[in-house]
Amino acid sequence: MTLLSAGQDVAKMVIFSVYVVNKAGGLIYQYDNYVPRAEAEKTFSYPLDLVLKHHDEKVIVSFGQRDGIRVGHAVLSINGVDVMGKSTAEGKDILEYLKDPANYPVSIRFGRARLSSNEKLMLASMFHSLFAIGSQLSPEVGSSGIEMLETDVFKLHCFQTLTGIKFIVLADPRQSGIDALLRKIYEIYSDFALKNPFYSLEMPIRCELFDQNLKGALEIAEKAGNFGAGS
Repeated sequence: MTLLSAGQDVAKMVIFSVYVVNKAGGLIYQYDNYVPRAEAEKTFSYPLDLVLKHHDEKVIVSFGQRDGIRVGHAVLSINGVDVMGKSTAEGKDILEYLKDPANYPVSIRFGRARLSSNEKLMLASMFHSLFAIGSQLSPEVGSSGIEMLETDVFKLHCFQTLTGIKFIVLADPRQSGIDALLRKIYEIYSDFALKNPFYSLEMPIRCELFDQNLKGALEIAEKAGNFGAGS
């Protein structure tokens, strides 16, 4: 099953992140391998020629695009000082601060805000539900569910084991060998999580050897462009 959406070009082949979701839809592991830095900073005079709004404890651009600033970008800093959600470092509401002509000229840095831990948990649960819907919509019995979602800037690849654990990789659309990489990650999970006497099934994975071997597998996949036999 493939879904398409709009976005920007990715400069190089990379693997962005890895998620492991248990059979109940809970996120038990997440690793950001590469996060593109798409930020833009500009000095504005009054009045501000962008429309901003509150959204999920952030202030984002709702209308107006210019100089690398896009709809959906969040306010990251004001006058070189990082903001705290919807407030400035001094605790003032950002929208109220920007309504005051006395605060201009003002330098604002915009960019895509990092996902919070709660947002990642919620998205993992949503994908678990979407995976189940995909299986139920299948005209044939025994559908594998969603194996890939595609946009113009990344592909989401999913491999579900017989026990219901989902391994998810977000990668550059041009990155090859992801199916083999997913199975390699499953092998690492089996060797360094399941065989760890201190690990409990379905619980968050906190194992240094798992982390190290996962990172090594991602490096090999990126350098080779694939993950062949014997890796």
